Amino acid sequence: MGLELNLKQAMDSLRSTRLVTLTLVWSWIIGPAVAYLITKILPLSEPHAIGLLIIGLAPTAPLLPLLIRKARGDMDVAAAVMPLAVVGTVVLMPLITPLLIPGALVSSFVLAKQLFLTVLLPLAAGVAMNVYASQATVRVFPYVKKLAGLSTAALVVLTVILYGREFLDVLGSFAIAAQVLWMLAIGLVSYVFGFGMKQAQRSALSLGVCSRNGGVTLVAFAAFPTQDPNVLVMLLLGIPVPLIVLLFLARFFASGAAKAVEQES
Repeated sequence: MGLELNLKQAMDSLRSTRLVTLTLVWSWIIGPAVAYLITKILPLSEPHAIGLLIIGLAPTAPLLPLLIRKARGDMDVAAAVMPLAVVGTVVLMPLITPLLIPGALVSSFVLAKQLFLTVLLPLAAGVAMNVYASQATVRVFPYVKKLAGLSTAALVVLTVILYGREFLDVLGSFAIAAQVLWMLAIGLVSYVFGFGMKQAQRSALSLGVCSRNGGVTLVAFAAFPTQDPNVLVMLLLGIPVPLIVLLFLARFFASGAAKAVEQES
């Protein structure tokens, strides 16, 4: 994410008070609240409910720029949402998690430390390399991106091998339905209530606040003193399941962009 982030573009985009406010509200107030509400409505097991709550606290996938391009959205929004999501995650996730999941007994300090080391520090390093060694960044980025994809795929495969029974149990539960419901609720509502933003901006913001950072959820899981494999399975489902929903939303938003262009012409 850091290697792809344009610092100047991000600083310019962050001057929009409306964009910053909406990003923070949707990501850190509405998003977790909807996840909590779903855990009370659907008959989820406790580990799956905990997994959904963690997922609700990890906004913005690293592949957000790709999704926004598919949706024909405003790339300036991505430049603002991505750093906001990372800083918000490091600052707010350690504070909200013990309140939202009191029985987890997770330490705010341990969680904040792990998020700083594995999320914020790499982002800062990537941004610094992009600023001071842009040519090297262009050469390195495709390999880093491919390595990230391969490592994620290897993690999912290894977990399926180790916890195959837990994955089968998920198929007979409401775990997948809960994730899909949460994403559609946040994605569509944030798109409809754009509060004066243009269609391209609303679609980009929606994809930013409803997409999930799978790496962050796994970092949070590692900070829990007791690690239930069923929670891990729920978090790993938060990688492929959201991707399918996000591609659907991106296509839906792209059709909206085409209609907006027709109306303007």
